[in-house]
Amino acid sequence: QVQLVESGGGLVQAGGSLRLSCAASGDTISTYAMAWFRQAPGKERDFVVAVSWDGGRLNRADSVKGRFTISRDNVKNTVWLQMNSLKPEDTAVYYCAADRFGPALTSSNAYEYWGQGTQVTVSS
Repeated sequence: QVQLVESGGGLVQAGGSLRLSCAASGDTISTYAMAWFRQAPGKERDFVVAVSWDGGRLNRADSVKGRFTISRDNVKNTVWLQMNSLKPEDTAVYYCAADRFGPALTSSNAYEYWGQGTQVTVSS
């Protein structure tokens, strides 16, 4: 099974950028759909963006279209989330998730493996 560790969170002003990393170990991510979810205080965990295991399908939440980009490097066994034009409403704990041979689904129930999360705070 794959283990996931997120990093790169922090405090940023509105309009700024952050790049989150998700380093995988225990298995190659080349056979996993990879996704990012986020959870704000008192709210449910929401889908952000996902890429299918073969890279052929991409799903992105409407709220982040044009601002957030997911990328993966199967050799480095790492996934990134580039976040631009950040808004205060993007403040949340961001989680990396993996779904073996997945098609980039938007439901958290589809993902078997999760990281511990990294906090992103956007100040106004």
